[in-house]
Amino acid sequence: MLNAKIKNVTAEEAYKLLSENKEFVILDVRTREEYEGGHIPGAKLIPVGILPMKLAELDKYKDKPVLVYCASGGRSPRAVDTLANSSFKNIYHLNRGICSWGYSITR
Repeated sequence: MLNAKIKNVTAEEAYKLLSENKEFVILDVRTREEYEGGHIPGAKLIPVGILPMKLAELDKYKDKPVLVYCASGGRSPRAVDTLANSSFKNIYHLNRGICSWGYSITR
């Protein structure tokens, strides 16, 4: 876990954080089909199963805050652990996933 700061946030907290800080990287770790069905605007898709192989693509974001989510909060903790063990500093985990997201989504 090195020096990672991990914070679990509600949808309301996440929405507020995203509107206040444009530096956020939003990481959707669901499948492509789920992502295409609707995702948080601006989210990057990297399914949790291939995240370890795609970490190099995210290297430039290690010092930025990262919001990680899946559908209901079951898969995203694995992604949070992967990021924390790869020197990401500020990781936010969306509790209960996109299912709890009552704000606009992009299709």
